[in-house]
Amino acid sequence: QLQVVESGGGLVQPGGSLRLSCTASGFTLQFYAIAWFRQAPGREREKVSCISPTSGTKNYADSVKGRFTTSRDNDKNTGYLQMNSLEPEDTAVYYCAAGDCARLEYGLADFWGQGTQVTVSS
Repeated sequence: QLQVVESGGGLVQPGGSLRLSCTASGFTLQFYAIAWFRQAPGREREKVSCISPTSGTKNYADSVKGRFTTSRDNDKNTGYLQMNSLEPEDTAVYYCAAGDCARLEYGLADFWGQGTQVTVSS
């Protein structure tokens, strides 16, 4: 089955850190850009970051710049989102998606994960 699966979500206190992983199965992730999206209850889905297949290009939403870092390990068929200095406003379900960064800007992905919950609360 061709899919991407997120892991690493959980409950963290404000100011804490989490690292999310996005692992592909059934296909080679190295040929795809990896984007992270999030959606909080009652809010629209927001694209958080995108990293190109060779890691040469990365972009971030203004709301996470300087706090979140996207990376990938193509040998492990996995992408990552390192989240530092987390704030309650970062609470959301986080999704990874694989495709092309230009199309991912519009939410058009070749593969979507099922999402992982991140809750930032004291």
